[in-house]
Amino acid sequence: MDKNKIKSYKDLDVYQRSYKASIIIAKEIVPKLPESERYDLKDQLPRSSKAVPRLIAEGFAKKHQKSGFQKYIDDAMAEANETQVSLCHCRDIYAKFINIKLCEDLIKEYDIIGKQLFRLEEAWNKFSKLPKPKTDNQTGSQD
Repeated sequence: MDKNKIKSYKDLDVYQRSYKASIIIAKEIVPKLPESERYDLKDQLPRSSKAVPRLIAEGFAKKHQKSGFQKYIDDAMAEANETQVSLCHCRDIYAKFINIKLCEDLIKEYDIIGKQLFRLEEAWNKFSKLPKPKTDNQTGSQD
């Protein structure tokens, strides 16, 4: 894949990372939490982790709208932060139920994801401020 050509949200590293992390959470962390967390961590952790790649994908569809795209990236950052805090709760409260090393790795992964989302938003700000190329109609060319 050419790193400079982003044709789809699937080409974004932050999407790939967040999608993979959400799958790991759903398969390896959530099922091991105690039933007493059914209405809290077992419910909210999968929601917030799945929301990150979904928001990136949805925002990418609005990439032509600067504020539309940025709203989704902001929301994805908020969900990534929420996921990270929930993983810290899992680690600190339920160490006997879950794989602590995996949980620590996921906490670090969501730190990276949050930073990538922030950089994506900054880069999009710069990109969206670039002058638009002139079309043939604007340059006065005749076809």
